[in-house]
Amino acid sequence: MIMHIDMDAFFASVEQRDRPELKGKPLVVGGDSGRGVVAAASYEARRYGIHSAMPMFMAKQRCPGLVIVSSRKGRYGEVSRSVMATLRRYSPVVEQVSIDEAYLDAAGCGRLYGPPEAMAKTIKADIRASVALTCSIGVAPLKFLAKIASDMQKPDGLTIVDPERVPGFIARLPVEKVPGVGAHARERLRQMGIATLGDVRTINRSVLAHRLGRFGHRLVDLAHGRDPSAVTPHSPTKSISTERTLPADTRDHDQLNQHLLAQSQEVGRQLRRQGFLARTITLKLKDANFRQTTRSLTLDHPSQSSETVYRTAALLLASQPLDKAVRLIGVGASALIADTTPRQACLFPDMDPAGSGWEKVDRAVDRIAERFGRSAVCRGTLALGNEGKGKRDD
Repeated sequence: MIMHIDMDAFFASVEQRDRPELKGKPLVVGGDSGRGVVAAASYEARRYGIHSAMPMFMAKQRCPGLVIVSSRKGRYGEVSRSVMATLRRYSPVVEQVSIDEAYLDAAGCGRLYGPPEAMAKTIKADIRASVALTCSIGVAPLKFLAKIASDMQKPDGLTIVDPERVPGFIARLPVEKVPGVGAHARERLRQMGIATLGDVRTINRSVLAHRLGRFGHRLVDLAHGRDPSAVTPHSPTKSISTERTLPADTRDHDQLNQHLLAQSQEVGRQLRRQGFLARTITLKLKDANFRQTTRSLTLDHPSQSSETVYRTAALLLASQPLDKAVRLIGVGASALIADTTPRQACLFPDMDPAGSGWEKVDRAVDRIAERFGRSAVCRGTLALGNEGKGKRDD
């Protein structure tokens, strides 16, 4: 049996836990600007029809008394690590798929923790005791069914799909509940008269493959109770990135560079925290017409320096003609290797393209932030805000 553990309204629940005065109030986590979106909504807010990815102005219209809290990624990451550590005490085979959800393979755990239902209840109680938060768990013999089951009795739910129930459960399952079936696929399936996975069994595999491509083959397999997906404990990080929708569209390079600087600090911090060097830096832009552009540059020397990330991203921005105002900007680092990988020393330290001097500064800043908080120290340009527009603190 496979378990899917999903924390309930995770970001919002962490905020309500850390600030008891917010308990019971409709709360969302996200940006409060005119372009902000809801990152997470408490269950009190969901009663107003508010959900993640909803524009913030719409959420405020639906609930005039809505409490809006800025995101604290570091705090959520800290709580997430505690949750994952708890799960790994029950099974060595845990696959974390996001900051607030994971799969756990319960095979061979029965002698220690009893049948799946008892084990799931113990895990829920342990998570509640360790982080004072609730989770919902789905238990099933197939990975995709475990994920679906975890969403059936939220919050603080537990749904078990025993092996003998699988055929009937699948037959009645609406196709929109299947992971991977988005609005486009759902409309195509509706046009074919398919509303449930049971209906999929009546359609020839080649017809579904023609209409849905490779996903059509997977849908047929799921409809017949075949899901070879296994719980994979180690999913290596392939990239680290951050992006932001701007308060207002702009073509001002100085403003865009300031956003790049802040984002590069975060990407560099994550590279160092996770122990990676990046070979490739990517700039992402989305214009006012939602047209997306990405540009990448491969470094001669892999680096985890925030300064190197910034200078590379700024170079990519400078080479990009801004025909239309930018609505979203982001920075990413990819082609990652472990920072324990030997690197060739530069013969001329003053010209070191990997930014080893800046890496020393970055690590010192990281230590200060760990001890006194991330707001304790920052780049002068970022602290100056508009007064520092167009300036660099080189």
